[in-house]
Amino acid sequence: MATTRGEVRASLSRPRSIRLPGIVLGVGMGGFVDGILLHQLLQWHHMLSSTDQDHIGVKYYNAHTVSGLEMNTLWDGIFHTVCWLSVLLGLAILYSRVSHNRRRLWTSRVLWGWMFVGWGVFNLVEGVLDHHILGIHHVYAGDGQIWWDLGFLVLGALLAAGGFLLQRSGQPFDPHAPAGRSEGRRV
Repeated sequence: MATTRGEVRASLSRPRSIRLPGIVLGVGMGGFVDGILLHQLLQWHHMLSSTDQDHIGVKYYNAHTVSGLEMNTLWDGIFHTVCWLSVLLGLAILYSRVSHNRRRLWTSRVLWGWMFVGWGVFNLVEGVLDHHILGIHHVYAGDGQIWWDLGFLVLGALLAAGGFLLQRSGQPFDPHAPAGRSEGRRV
């Protein structure tokens, strides 16, 4: 496929997308909501709280014993470290791509939409992997746990779909444009 110099120059001058940093930030933030709300505040589960019924043979650590809670808390901490690294990585990528108008960026529907997509992706991947494939924990273990796990997946799908629609409804964001201008393609 032949391209003209003008097409190449135009593609090089386009702003870099905020899709990737938005999704990576959303993954980290979604993980933090899961870890802080479900693991710590509500204490519905920990990373290894259902390993007595898992599908891969991980040793069971009963979260109602001191040693079991210690091991579950350790793995919750590892989970939070991954979430924290995801947020730092997302911020680093975002910082590298946006050199002007950073304040305006944080009010952008495009960025928040991609962050919701990332949160939804987190819920879908973590829900399918940890709740269904590995079985190492469930949203709320016990009678009806399948419905809690499926609800978590539905929430993830809604977050991803809603975030995608939100970013589509936003104004394109050109990080190099002076304040007040929103020229360029949707990022």
